Amino acid sequence: MGRGRIIGVMHFPPRTVGLIAAVITVLIWTSFIVIARASASHHLLPLDIVLARILGASCILVPWAWWLMRPARRAGQAVGSLFGLSPLPWRVTVQAGVLGGLLYAVLAYNGFFYAPAAHASVLMPGSLPLWTTLLAWVVLREQISASRAVGLVFIVLGDLLVGGASLLKAFDGGDVWKGDLLFMLAALCWSAYSITARRHRLDAVRATMAITVLAVISFVPMFVVAVAMGWLPTHLMTASWQEIAFQAGFQGVGSVVISGISFTQMIRSFGPVRSTMITALVPGLSALGAVVFLHEPMQWNLVAGLTLVTCGILFGVRQASPPATPAEALAAAKIETQGSAA
Repeated sequence: MGRGRIIGVMHFPPRTVGLIAAVITVLIWTSFIVIARASASHHLLPLDIVLARILGASCILVPWAWWLMRPARRAGQAVGSLFGLSPLPWRVTVQAGVLGGLLYAVLAYNGFFYAPAAHASVLMPGSLPLWTTLLAWVVLREQISASRAVGLVFIVLGDLLVGGASLLKAFDGGDVWKGDLLFMLAALCWSAYSITARRHRLDAVRATMAITVLAVISFVPMFVVAVAMGWLPTHLMTASWQEIAFQAGFQGVGSVVISGISFTQMIRSFGPVRSTMITALVPGLSALGAVVFLHEPMQWNLVAGLTLVTCGILFGVRQASPPATPAEALAAAKIETQGSAA
């Protein structure tokens, strides 16, 4: 009797599950930008944080990937790649892993050491629809609708208001433009990964596993060798274990694993169009978080840029129709949003 009551209490309606997933996704994506910028003023260097992110995610995803392919291995089937740890073929694993894992993380975390979080709020999640639409047009030959074209114009104007202002200050010796450029390149890498996921119809969980496995096998050994040879500076040896554990927990387990699962569930509950509208809250919330928690100034060009980018995202999906199948819906959502990019 007692067990039945517990199960009944823990069984949530599908809409409630979707709302919980949406809140978790938006919260983690918003926190990612604020925390990553705050980490720049602490002890660890950008590549130290990348290493912590990879190790944190691998603690869950690598054993999970091994277990996922266990039945196929027992049946004598040739599955996956990279010593049987990646659930995807090696070429797809390398392509997705380099774009959506290594390059994205390296560029993004280095960007936070130059530019404010409010700039990242505009230039990272805000630029994704721009890059992915252009890449989908070039690679997948997808047509750009009139409403989406108008939305992209808003996004470009918003990016110019933020990135253009910092670029002009480069002539005065400022470094903010470097961070803005890194944010734009990070968004481009994640967009290219989204196109790869769309092209190969990748499952979100398996793709995240493959990205993490590639990072463990490639980045971690190179990092260790580079540090041992004195080619790469690191603060891991002098940082507190609490800071390292926090970065591994939030950047790896939170931003990669939990937000990836919650994002997938949100797509299943609301579809790609409504999910994109929900995640359009991230630029504004993260910029507000930067003002409240990091005491960053909210200048007029940032406010205008945020407004234009958010309107561009919403306008671009206003007349979009959701794909017919759940698999197509998830693939389309990867084109529109950051997915587990945080």
